[in-house]
Amino acid sequence: MTTYVLVHGAWHGAWCWRDVAEALRAAGHRVHLPTLTGLGERVHLYSPEIGLRTHVDDIVNLLRYEDLRDVVLVGHSYAGLVVREAADREPDRVARLVLLDAWAGRDGESLHDLAPQRFLDWLDSVTTDGTIPVTPTAMVGVTAPDQVARLERLLTPQPRRTFADPTRLTGAVEAIACRAVLCTPSGPMPFPRIAEEFGWATTVLDVGHDAMVTAPEELANILLKEA
Repeated sequence: MTTYVLVHGAWHGAWCWRDVAEALRAAGHRVHLPTLTGLGERVHLYSPEIGLRTHVDDIVNLLRYEDLRDVVLVGHSYAGLVVREAADREPDRVARLVLLDAWAGRDGESLHDLAPQRFLDWLDSVTTDGTIPVTPTAMVGVTAPDQVARLERLLTPQPRRTFADPTRLTGAVEAIACRAVLCTPSGPMPFPRIAEEFGWATTVLDVGHDAMVTAPEELANILLKEA
C-alpha cells in the first residue's frame, strides 16, 4: 500500500481530487487530500496575508502530525512550489514527487519570477487588495457544462502573496525522484521547459490544465505507476 498526498493548486480545494482519490483508494492505497489555508472549505480563514509559507506549513504539518512515511507527494500547478518546499523540509518522509502541470523553482524564486509576462500582466489587471479573483474555467481547460458549473460553484479567490513569496530550499528536495506530468505541453506556461531544466522524467497527458477534473481515471493510472 502506498500513501499519496494530493495537493491542489490555486483557487481550488481538496474537492478537485475526489475522483482521482476514489480510483487510488479502490486500488488499495491510502490517500490524503489537504485543503490549503484560506481556500476551498477553509475559505472562512481567507486573508490576503496568507503566503506560500503558510501553505508549505499546511503540508509539512500533515506529514508530521499524521506521521506519514514513503509518501508520493503530488502537487498541481501552484502547488508544485508548495510540495517541493515541503519535501525539502521533510525529505525523509517523501519517497517520490509528482508535479502535475506545476510550477517549480530554485531557492529564492517565486511564481512571479517563473511566470511569463502575459500571465503577470493578467494578474496585475485583476488583483484587488492583494486578492486574485477566481480564474475563468476556460483558463484551466474546463469547458464541459457540468464541470464548468461545479468549478464556478467551488473555486475561491487566491491570495496574491502566495505567488509573490520566494520558495526556500536547502537542496534536499533535489535528491527525491520526481516525475512531471505535462497536461499542456504546447500551452503558454513553461512547464515543459521547467521539467527539462530539472531533468525530470515526464509523462504527457493530452488534456487541459485541470486533469484531475477532466481526466481523473487517466491521471490516477499515471499516479498508480508511481506506487
